[in-house]
Amino acid sequence: MVIDHAKPDLLAALEDLGQRMTRPRVRLARYLETKPEAFSAEDVNTELPSVGRATIYRTLKLLVEAGALCKTAMPDGSPLYKVDYAVHHHHIVCTSCGKVDEFRHPAVERMFRAMRKEIPGEIVGHRLEVFVICVNCKDARGRASA
Repeated sequence: MVIDHAKPDLLAALEDLGQRMTRPRVRLARYLETKPEAFSAEDVNTELPSVGRATIYRTLKLLVEAGALCKTAMPDGSPLYKVDYAVHHHHIVCTSCGKVDEFRHPAVERMFRAMRKEIPGEIVGHRLEVFVICVNCKDARGRASA
């Protein structure tokens, strides 16, 4: 099941961390709140040339720490970010176009609950990323080979 949620307030997340609200940081937070898809730090740097690269990277790191952004590693190790809606979820990542979707499934959560008995220590969290070729990329490949 793909998840759809209301947007979080990224400025509030930064303020909760005690961060100053500079103009570039406000501009960046407002911009990120409009991003429905996953993005890289370099995407943001290209799309917001008025905000310094260091501010972008520092702010993305702070927002991940605050739980306001999800950070997902692509198979090549490069990070993508997406606004986090504070609901436990997992990621579906297209290895072709980089699109990231969120999903929840009761069977996944049951599996992790069952694993508690087998794993020594206390499980304090988990992350699951499923790598796919999305329907759009699969269709495009089909059209290209036809």
